[in-house]
Amino acid sequence: MTESIQRYHHGDLQATLLQAATQRLETHGIDGLSLRKLAEDLGVSRTAPYHHFKDKNALLSAIAAQGFAQWHDVAKQIFEQHEVPAAKRLRVFIKNYIGFAAANPQMYELMFGRTLWQQGAASEDLKNVAYPSFQYQVEMTRMWQQHELLPKEQDPVRLAQVTWGTLHGIARLLIDGIYADSSHIEEMCDCAAALFIQHKTDC
Repeated sequence: MTESIQRYHHGDLQATLLQAATQRLETHGIDGLSLRKLAEDLGVSRTAPYHHFKDKNALLSAIAAQGFAQWHDVAKQIFEQHEVPAAKRLRVFIKNYIGFAAANPQMYELMFGRTLWQQGAASEDLKNVAYPSFQYQVEMTRMWQQHELLPKEQDPVRLAQVTWGTLHGIARLLIDGIYADSSHIEEMCDCAAALFIQHKTDC
């Protein structure tokens, strides 16, 4: 091992690589991220990253998986605040979802964009995090239906797809800067909540 690699324990280097890759992703985008550039950023040999990620796709999948895990933790924290009224939790969920996308635009693009999904390049580890994330969205949708915030007659899977699709569209407008910018986030989230939530006074 070279002297530069010896600065890291074996387990620490993978975490350090992932952290540095996430930072480079947000600064330079997907095209500006490579294992070679990552090695240069950290001052390790060019082969060092390959001990942990076999190629760029594996690295991108690991970053996206990390993003899904982070968002799932946020969603779970909101969902499990049982002392908070369901309608308020839905409003908080909407604002946090849009806020997460706006604060992490490159990560969000990687999580939901064609780079990994349309090309069928998502790793199994990524799928094992991403798919349960949507299933959790379905679980939350069922809860909001039970509280009569969302239409009970709709299939929860389809309703989850539609509500998530709406939020995804808002996020894309903000990220791409089309017809919306950061100054619109609060009002757009309030509008989305009003659109979704049926008028109930006891929720």
